[in-house]
Amino acid sequence: MEIDRVGVNGIALPLVVSDKANGRQHTVALADLGVDLPAAYKGTHMSRFLEALENWNKELNYQGLKQLLLDVKTRLKARRAYACFRFTYFLPKTAPVSGIQGLAGYACALTGELAEDKPEMRLDLEVPVMTVCPCSKAISREGAHAQRAMVRLSLRMNGFVWIEELVEVAEAAGSSPVYPVLKREDEKYVTEHSFAKPCFVEDVVRGAALSMEERPQISWFRVEVESLESIHPHNAFACIERTRG
Repeated sequence: MEIDRVGVNGIALPLVVSDKANGRQHTVALADLGVDLPAAYKGTHMSRFLEALENWNKELNYQGLKQLLLDVKTRLKARRAYACFRFTYFLPKTAPVSGIQGLAGYACALTGELAEDKPEMRLDLEVPVMTVCPCSKAISREGAHAQRAMVRLSLRMNGFVWIEELVEVAEAAGSSPVYPVLKREDEKYVTEHSFAKPCFVEDVVRGAALSMEERPQISWFRVEVESLESIHPHNAFACIERTRG
């Protein structure tokens, strides 16, 4: 039988990604590499995947990923080559009042598949936000329940999109961004401003999806928001998926 994909996964390696403020950012990734295997072949050559990685410049951009996929496809004599890199992208975040900075890490994955000359690529990232429940605020004499929500963005592109811009899309849809370092004056600010913008999980997913639709370089996207409920034993979620015509 033909095998759709065979290869190696969980390869740890250093990685260089594009950084809007500094040009380049060094991080660490876990990589998966694979190819298709025709029925006439018993098995693939696992060492050739590692040789392709060793020969690669470790720069994760369109040209770099295309070069790697083409090399894998050629070395393995395959019709299709696949690669996925899961990494943490770091951004400095400044507390809203004290101005103290801390590093926030965002889980990202870039996946590429090459069959002909042009690779298909998909970017995934997860951004935490804070949400305040509008219903709880409306019926309570004091306060309202608040929680973290995870905004998960997936997109295919026909042009370049900064990870920083996607983080902003997610954070703008919630009641408040999440900060790595907060002093008391910052907590007061975040509490008051988030309570002034309560939102359900449905509000967050709609807000993020509308922002994604406004970007012509995104050809397809999926937004999923999961609210990590603070007063329920279950979570709430909402999802929107769109393909640009």
